[in-house]
Amino acid sequence: MKVKFLDLKKQYSLLKNEIDPAVQAVFAEADFIKGAEVKKFEENFAAYCGAGHCISCGNGTDALTTLLKVHDFPSGSEVILPANTFVATAEAVLSNGLKPVFADISEDFTILPESVESLINANTCAIIAVHLYGHPADMDSLKGIAEKYGLRLFEDAAQAHGAAYRGKKAGTLADGAGFSFYPGKVLGAAGDAGAIVLNDEKLAEKSRKFCNHGRTQKYFHEFAGINSRMDTLQAAVLNIKLKHLDEWIAARNAVAKSYIGQLSDVSEIVLPEIHPETSDAWHLFVIKTEKRDELKEYLKSCDIETGIHYPLSLPEQPVFANHIDYCAGYRAVRESHSLLSLPIGEHLSEDEILHVVGKIKSFFCKR
Repeated sequence: MKVKFLDLKKQYSLLKNEIDPAVQAVFAEADFIKGAEVKKFEENFAAYCGAGHCISCGNGTDALTTLLKVHDFPSGSEVILPANTFVATAEAVLSNGLKPVFADISEDFTILPESVESLINANTCAIIAVHLYGHPADMDSLKGIAEKYGLRLFEDAAQAHGAAYRGKKAGTLADGAGFSFYPGKVLGAAGDAGAIVLNDEKLAEKSRKFCNHGRTQKYFHEFAGINSRMDTLQAAVLNIKLKHLDEWIAARNAVAKSYIGQLSDVSEIVLPEIHPETSDAWHLFVIKTEKRDELKEYLKSCDIETGIHYPLSLPEQPVFANHIDYCAGYRAVRESHSLLSLPIGEHLSEDEILHVVGKIKSFFCKR
């Protein structure tokens, strides 16, 4: 039995009768940039998140870059972010002329509030909470720290579409959020796409201008911006998929609960936990094991696809080598070599889940 890590072909086949007419309609109108579907998606996604504004853009990296840009932080100011995240979080900081400072992570992979507070100084301007793997960070603690020191708090919600913290959706938990709709996300486009979500009307308007060459109307540019716009085709696909998002999240939660229930007796692995204060999107299901590489190869030999997110923490990456000294003792650094992502998604059948569980148990029983 082959178990796929992600199956976008299957997802498309199930939505083909919805997606194809929507895409054909865009071609019929030939309105490929900032077409009607884009505005529709912005309205739909803002409403879904419970936010005042959604500003679409070209990708998730541009969403975070824009979110920082419109706040006009002094050059060289420090932004605290977790040491375990995709590089785009830190790239957005660097591209604004700001300095990334890496905090350690909690056992649930999200930024550790105590580590954040220990890194704050007079040059700190903001904190970015990454809802890694679709699990919301400890936002109450982070809000308290941000308020105590007069800092901005942002969400990197690139993996957390539909996730919630104490009943509020990701994207509405701080001063603004950046989303990615990369195809592999829980809510993925048919290419690159992203969005900024926030409640402040002035910042929303500034974000919209920045992503469109800093202009308010054609050939009138208020300031220097960037060219980062969501294609109408991507918006059309996202409008279709958004209607299925809650159903997919429910399926992912069912898979996660099944894994946790059936693998809880395997002492050689550490499983993620289900937290009462959060509703996770389960973008990824990540286990910890000292036998990560051996297990990955064994599952590959059994035709089970897995992933590693991420093989190195950011302080271990060459681009951030000057940060490793103060991060050397971090959990994020110690554990980066023991994390393995199992298949998760609405594409999995119960038989496939049982097959994955059985092979994992078989691997550890043989040792």
